[in-house]
Amino acid sequence: MLRPRKKYTVHDLRQLKGKRCLTHIHVKSPEEAAAAEQAGVDLMSCSFDTPESQARLPLLVAAAPQSFLSAATPHGLASPEEAIRVAFRALEAGASSVYCSASPFIIGAMAREGIPVVGHLGLVPRHVTWTGYRAIGKTDDEARELYRRMKELESAGAYAAELEVVPHNLARWLCSQTKLLLMSLGSGGGCDTQFLFSDDILGDYEERPPRHAKAYRNFSEEHCRLQQERVAAFAEYIADVNAGRFPERSHLVEMDANVLDEFVKSLSGC
Repeated sequence: MLRPRKKYTVHDLRQLKGKRCLTHIHVKSPEEAAAAEQAGVDLMSCSFDTPESQARLPLLVAAAPQSFLSAATPHGLASPEEAIRVAFRALEAGASSVYCSASPFIIGAMAREGIPVVGHLGLVPRHVTWTGYRAIGKTDDEARELYRRMKELESAGAYAAELEVVPHNLARWLCSQTKLLLMSLGSGGGCDTQFLFSDDILGDYEERPPRHAKAYRNFSEEHCRLQQERVAAFAEYIADVNAGRFPERSHLVEMDANVLDEFVKSLSGC
């Protein structure tokens, strides 16, 4: 699969709305970012909510220099001023845009400063005390509320919104009713992007995958296998040392015997 000939901009993404569904992966390491770019993914996102993830962002950008990368700001931003500061740090570190799950009040302030912002609709994992872990939008009232919030994000100036675990037929209809790019995470194939986390694609955890995800590999099993191999290799090394099998002659550097003899004699004569 061929990569785009240039790095996407928000303008480019808006021009693609309604033309095709873009592929979208959340990555967590430079190795994953490089692999996603080489594989030909359209968009990437990453975390920017801890000191570690903030320090990692420039490494992701360097690993995938031709990719559009959106950085997820911390949940619970306390003010528009804090949100603006965090977002500009992400952009200065190389992010193409930022994701923010805050209210349209905060997102609007960011957008007025020219920050490209992705909002959030549907299930919000940190707000599950209100909803529980379930699809959002299966009732008339919830569908109306989703539509209202979508329009609020649009008016606030967001260019996109993650749409998490919304009924696929409602998601498709919502996507046709907004200029926002809607990014489907468990909301079917009728949105502007199809979004999965690298952990889901790679099977890189021990829990059962969420219903909306598909694991293409089993990295968790491979990690277990590699850990067993580490233990076995270390045990073999210890056994070889204890039995005198390591180091062997091929592992040694040897001083010429005559030079060594002369050296020893020279010391004994001192």
